[in-house]
Amino acid sequence: MRVALIGATGNAGSRILNELVQRGHQVTAIVRNPERVPALSGVVAKQGDVFNQNQIAKLVAGHDAVISAVHFTASDPHELIGAVRQSGVSRYLVVGGAGSLEVAPGVRLIDTPRIPPAVKAEASAGVTFLDLLREERQLEWTFLSPSVMFIPGTRTGKFRLGKDKLLSNEQGSSISFEDYAVALVDELETPQHSRQRFTVGY
Repeated sequence: MRVALIGATGNAGSRILNELVQRGHQVTAIVRNPERVPALSGVVAKQGDVFNQNQIAKLVAGHDAVISAVHFTASDPHELIGAVRQSGVSRYLVVGGAGSLEVAPGVRLIDTPRIPPAVKAEASAGVTFLDLLREERQLEWTFLSPSVMFIPGTRTGKFRLGKDKLLSNEQGSSISFEDYAVALVDELETPQHSRQRFTVGY
């Protein structure tokens, strides 16, 4: 597939880029600093400003899907969603956040003391992004929420999927960037959660 990956050099984005390349997809890596994109077969780096809807729309036009892997507090959901809609690309996958996941019926993680103050703004912005997507009627969007601990690790390919409830085990709630990338690219290749949010964890 031809995939436009916005934020290809971040923690999640760089792992998603590697996963896409390993599976033979053609990737346009849209970043602030193209020189930071590794020289990989099938990857073209493009400079893009996530706050410039018209520019992003032109960069992603003609692709089979767009993946957004940028921090919510470092972007504008209206601009990003608007850019994909404007581009004519229908598939839009978003690296989500854990804050909107339920820890009890009707109780979201963000509404509990488990969210550290340092990440409260990012979590809140992620909730806003998901709310906007749920109102979206044109795009075939998917929002993949990670677990609470979203950290560097190894690619095991072994994890669980859920819908709106936070996944956890005896060690807590976690997923590696590497395994998250596996779950996201699986969804790209075989859509199971169109116009839905789902989550991944151990």
